[in-house]
Order: sequence, then structure tokens, then C-alpha cells
Amino acid sequence: QVQLVESGGGLVQPGDSLRLSCVASGRTFGTGAMGWFRQAPGKEREFVTAISWSGGMASYADSVKGRFTISRDNPKNTVYLRMNSLKPEDTAVYYCAAGPRSSSSLNDYDSWGQGTQVTVSS
Repeated sequence: QVQLVESGGGLVQPGDSLRLSCVASGRTFGTGAMGWFRQAPGKEREFVTAISWSGGMASYADSVKGRFTISRDNPKNTVYLRMNSLKPEDTAVYYCAAGPRSSSSLNDYDSWGQGTQVTVSS
């Protein structure tokens, strides 16, 4: 398995930007897909975005398309989530995940980080 540690969350105002980072250790980072999911209070964990092992393919939930960007730096074992034009409904704990293939399904990921809180409020 891969060990994952997220960082970069915080309290921001609507319209602000944040960049989350997820550093991986363990299994060779560059051979797996990476995803970001989020979970708001009282709601199920939901897909945000995912990226292929090479970084050449990315997918996004409709709710974040055009505002969020996922990227990865394999030599640094790090995946990023750039979040622009943040909205109150983006408030959630954000988790990064690693798996064998890029997917929007939680079940396709076998390693998870501990999460980082993002709060968007005025």
C-alpha cells in the first residue's frame, strides 16, 4: 500500500483559492492513479477528481469542473489539487487516494490519507 499525507486545507472566503498537496510514500508512486474525494458533514464521501499515473488524463466531478485542477509531480511523489473560485458548498474534508487505475469510484482506491479540512465561509 501507499501511505498518503494531505496538507494545505484551511478557512477561506468565497471566491478565494487554495492548493492542497498529498505526499505519498511506500509503493512506487508513479505507477498508480491518484484521486481526490471530499466528505461534507452528514454526507457521503464523493468524487472530486482523479489523474492517471502519467498525468496525461484527468477527470472531474461536474460540480468542480472549470474551477479545480489536479496535477502530479511523480519525482516528488506528490499530487496537488488547485481549487479556485471556492464556494461555501466546497466545504468538506478532502481526502487523497491511490489506486491501480483512475476512477470516480471509492472502491477502486486502496490507500487513503487522513484528510484535510477546507472551510469556505464569509
